[in-house]
Amino acid sequence: MYRIAFIEGDGIGPEISRATRVVLDALNARLGIKMRIIDVEAGDSALARYGRALPEHSLDTIRGSDACIKAPIGESAADVIVYLRRVLDLYANVRPAKAYPGMRGLRDGIDLIIVRENTEDIYSGLEYDIGSDASIAIKVTTKRACMRIAEYAFKLAEARDGKRSVVAVHKANLLRRTDGLFARCCREVASRHQSIRFSEMYVDACAMNLIRNPEAFDVIVTMNMYGDILSDEAAQVAGSLGMAPSANIGDTYAIFEPAHGSAPDIAGKGIANPLSLILSAGMMYEWLASKHNDARCAEASKLVEVSIRSVLSKGIATPDLGGRSSTEEVADAIVEEIKRG
Repeated sequence: MYRIAFIEGDGIGPEISRATRVVLDALNARLGIKMRIIDVEAGDSALARYGRALPEHSLDTIRGSDACIKAPIGESAADVIVYLRRVLDLYANVRPAKAYPGMRGLRDGIDLIIVRENTEDIYSGLEYDIGSDASIAIKVTTKRACMRIAEYAFKLAEARDGKRSVVAVHKANLLRRTDGLFARCCREVASRHQSIRFSEMYVDACAMNLIRNPEAFDVIVTMNMYGDILSDEAAQVAGSLGMAPSANIGDTYAIFEPAHGSAPDIAGKGIANPLSLILSAGMMYEWLASKHNDARCAEASKLVEVSIRSVLSKGIATPDLGGRSSTEEVADAIVEEIKRG
């Protein structure tokens, strides 16, 4: 039996969490997957109750589970997900951007993945004041981190039914030491994966080309801050940040979460889009299938994708996607598609 830690989050988090759990129940029932969902306290409510956004008992529960699904968290988000990425060494942030029926994307054929190094770079939090009128931030870049994120990206490109290409995105023309190290590591890894077409692109050029020719990309591998920015851009280019799932993956553990925030302005209105979290759950099934050689989980991942495409093609969507359906109605429609198989 799989033990899945579930953080319901803040803002719209509880609403889209309920919708996702309905879908999980339908998938597990249809395919005979044994799964126990374990609620985990984390986020703003945990901070108010315990004085910590991620209490020690919650971390223990996560460590004892097979994987974690995390809905968006409010003001304390960094104290939860950034900490978990570091303590669990979840070095690969994987962000698909894909065109779906009815989305107002720039192109119909968009199907790319951004692989973002998740543990260092300028996001290491090493910031210091110099006197009273200047500050500095240290951009941490290690060969170990660069090599393993590059290796992950190339293996992903080999496994995808895509264009079998990897683009390394950096700014090594100006940041010659840090980004230069990243670029050299990507070239070294590329030399061991001759079946994958490899190229490099400066981050500003990549931002432009994601708009000009997004369907040309397959796998993008990049550093932490660049990936954070480019992945949001790619999601909107494909149609909506509300359709953007993500995974934080390490060698033995993974956390799956939507790319968007907690949207407190629409919380409680029943109109929040649950698809990003449901797609993230689909990524979890895919990861479990790969880790445990579980064909049922592989089928569950495919069913999530097929069912969401079918629902969207029928015009069933929340208002942010141009529809008139509620969060619950979208989830129920997906469940019906799953039952039909």
